[in-house]
Amino acid sequence: MTLAQYSEKGLFAPRKIADILRTTSEDVARSAGLGKDAIQRQERVRSHKTQRRLREMVEVLNKVEPRFGSALIAYAWYRSEPLAGFSGQTAMQLVGNGRVDDVLGYIDAVDAGVYA
Repeated sequence: MTLAQYSEKGLFAPRKIADILRTTSEDVARSAGLGKDAIQRQERVRSHKTQRRLREMVEVLNKVEPRFGSALIAYAWYRSEPLAGFSGQTAMQLVGNGRVDDVLGYIDAVDAGVYA
C-alpha cells in the first residue's frame, strides 16, 4: 500500500487505516502504542506523537506486506509474531515502546538472511 492510502488531508487517518485493515480505530491506536483518546479528538490525531506512531506502524506494515501478500496478513504478523532476539516481543510491542528502528533493522536482517 502507498502511504497516501492511509492518509487524509496530509495526515495519517486512523479511520482510513482501520478500514484498510478491517478493524476499529481503537484497535489501530492500541496497535500503534496509543490510547484510544489519541484518535478520538481531532487535535490529538494531529499531534506529533500520534502522527509519528501511526507513521511508524504503517512503515512496518508496508515493509512486510510484499512478503505476506496482503495488508491484513502483515497486520496479523505485526500484532502476534514474536521476533527472534527480542525476548518474545512482537513488532507491535516494540513499536509501542519506541523501538521502530529495531523492528525495521530486524526486517532488513531477515531479508538479508541473517535470521533465516
